[in-house]
Amino acid sequence: MSVKINSLEIENVKRVKAVGLKPSVNGLTIIGGNNGEGKTSVLDAIAWALGGNKHRPSQAQREESTIPPTLKVTLSNGLVVERKGKNSDLKVTDPSGAKVGQNLLDSFVNELAINLPKFMNSSNKEKAETLLQIIGVGQELAQLELQYNELYQERLMIGRIAEQKEKYADEQQAYNDVPDAPVDASELIAQQSLILAQNGENQRKRQRAEQIKQQSELEINQITQLEHQLEQLKAKHMQTQNDLLIANSDALDLQDQSTEELENNLRNIEETNRKIRANLDKEKAYEDAKEYQNQYRELNGKINDVRNQKIELLDNANLPLPGLSVDNGELIYNGQKWDNMSGSEQLRVSTSIVRKLKPDCGFILLDKLEQMDMATLNEFGGWLEREGLQAIATRVSVGEECALYIEDGYSVVNENYIAPSTPKSTPKIEESVPSWQSGSGF
Repeated sequence: MSVKINSLEIENVKRVKAVGLKPSVNGLTIIGGNNGEGKTSVLDAIAWALGGNKHRPSQAQREESTIPPTLKVTLSNGLVVERKGKNSDLKVTDPSGAKVGQNLLDSFVNELAINLPKFMNSSNKEKAETLLQIIGVGQELAQLELQYNELYQERLMIGRIAEQKEKYADEQQAYNDVPDAPVDASELIAQQSLILAQNGENQRKRQRAEQIKQQSELEINQITQLEHQLEQLKAKHMQTQNDLLIANSDALDLQDQSTEELENNLRNIEETNRKIRANLDKEKAYEDAKEYQNQYRELNGKINDVRNQKIELLDNANLPLPGLSVDNGELIYNGQKWDNMSGSEQLRVSTSIVRKLKPDCGFILLDKLEQMDMATLNEFGGWLEREGLQAIATRVSVGEECALYIEDGYSVVNENYIAPSTPKSTPKIEESVPSWQSGSGF
């Protein structure tokens, strides 16, 4: 059974002088009033009472009062939470009368339930991460974040080292009259070896010249011999010329055949082959296109598989609200992103997620509901009733939707009160009589 607020009594906290309230068990209970009267102070006092000193207002005691703040919240599980005295010490008493502490409250009081704007004002990514952590699929995200952080830190370290190296280099003295690299004796030895090798090459060339000289003398002897042979060849050539005259006379009447037809056939073959190659190229292009289309379809199937796995993961994750999901790292409700949701939808989503964090916490605190019209208030109030949730909210108004309103720091009963969505039971409003006047105390 989730824990709810049965009643609260507040004195001398911020702008509040004395306020008492028994909110509806389920649905929306609105605290109205004009600006600066102490509506938000009531919510801050509840957050302080149940959430601990980290929610203590910076100036908790009412300025005009010499009496320390006094808080008393009675919960549906029987616990009574009090803060009073000079130091506003916490006192938590269970139904048996035993005293317990903040640890017990922290076990069921949802941090975001008493500070819902912290969730609503977070980025879309942070909202989605909160939801993923709640529904138990945030481990993969955490692993990616860890990998990202490791790479980021490694890059940061490398960048710092690079800066240090560059700074060190800038500080070193430079000399312009020396080589770019240190002089090495081995390099001089190598240069000496190169010179010796060059001298050896020169000697080889001298030897080569002597060999060529000897070759030249040999060739002169051969030329003399060839000149003699040339005279003999010229005489033979004269006989060949006579033979050529006789052969030309014999071939004078011969008829050559035309190759034009063969040339045309060859040209046709080239054109045919060109067309065949064009067809083959086209067929190959189609085959390539078909292959890429197959790859595209295969990738499309893989993408759909991943998308279906994601949908299945979220479908099986016991989401806190029908129609709620996560897509590309953002919250989606009924197909709409956060900035496209109505104010009522944003409250519904936020409340559902916050409730999922700690199901034992059956209440939430909401500030500044004046942005909602009555139709939206009724819709949200009806949803809270159906979900069995209790909400205590503030609104700049003294209309009939307000269970009470704050006037000059005191709670005033609204005689014309009609709860949003007409709750089954009307909240009981405690008269704004300070304990020091009634003599009964809290």
